[in-house]
Amino acid sequence: MPLSFPTLHHGPIAFGFFNIESDMLLLQQYFFFADSFCTYISLCANHKTWNPERELKIYEITNPANVGDLMGAIHGIRHTGFIGETYRKFPFPENPAHFKQNPNGFKTQNIFRTMITPFAEISTIPFIRQANRCVRIGNYTFNQSAFQELLLYVGRGGYPQWQDKTKPDYVTTMEKQINESSNDIFDGLKFN
Repeated sequence: MPLSFPTLHHGPIAFGFFNIESDMLLLQQYFFFADSFCTYISLCANHKTWNPERELKIYEITNPANVGDLMGAIHGIRHTGFIGETYRKFPFPENPAHFKQNPNGFKTQNIFRTMITPFAEISTIPFIRQANRCVRIGNYTFNQSAFQELLLYVGRGGYPQWQDKTKPDYVTTMEKQINESSNDIFDGLKFN
């Protein structure tokens, strides 16, 4: 489930997994897969300085109505927009104890690409480090602390966390690279 994270210029915005059967993340109106996000973070963690020329491939839904109603979809009462389509295909589990992020969610990427296509445009957004240890992802700039919170969220499988505490390989690789990194954007951030 997406949570609210502070940005420097746009206030709090939503970030996170929105369906337990996918590794797709949303960042307000941007949608992208966690493996791409983690792979990029791993690359940056391998360098003392951030690679400033990177972009992230995303699906952007500019009309909020086309995003859909997450809570309505979870409760099975309002399947609108892209999120509604995802919950038609992969409904919220009947047993709340089964509400855990699937570590094999990357296997549904082609299904989610097909579902998002009618609602979104594909583009690239900047994913760059800025002054004062800030990170810009598209229109949103995060201070170091907020950016690290995004990484911790992905590392734990968001809310509700990874099923059976099993993380995808791309997450464990990202965590290992961050733990070994000398890049100061990751100062103070350690994964278990």
